[in-house]
Amino acid sequence: MTIQLLDIAFRTKPRGPMQTCQESVLTRVAGVSGDARGKPGKRQVTVLSIEQWQMACAELDVHLPWTIRRANLLIQGLILGPSLVGKQIKIGRLILLINGETDPCAKMDTQQPGLTQALTPHWRGGLCCTVICDGRISQGQSVTIAG
Repeated sequence: MTIQLLDIAFRTKPRGPMQTCQESVLTRVAGVSGDARGKPGKRQVTVLSIEQWQMACAELDVHLPWTIRRANLLIQGLILGPSLVGKQIKIGRLILLINGETDPCAKMDTQQPGLTQALTPHWRGGLCCTVICDGRISQGQSVTIAG
């Protein structure tokens, strides 16, 4: 199965609402353009798998928008897990280094009771990444894993 970028999201202020966009520039300095949390670090950009998000929602028997997770990139066709740490996500010229799991926090339960627990197993909460090569991305682009 091909891995594909489904959506892009950012927030302009901490704890602010997530906004989606069709395309964005990601940089080593700012992460996702316009994102309040994009400063350099191990959690500069977060990536969520639609398949794993849907598993968490099914466990709760609810349908929720993926932006509730507060991740930056939504991909399809890849199950996230510990074997990806240290590898790279490539989307066009953009290269992200996968640093580890994005642990779900208790804030998820304010969005939907039980969501923190539903996101905890099997890396359903997503990946934390650092931008190592700037690039412009857009919805529908192919994603590759290297390294």
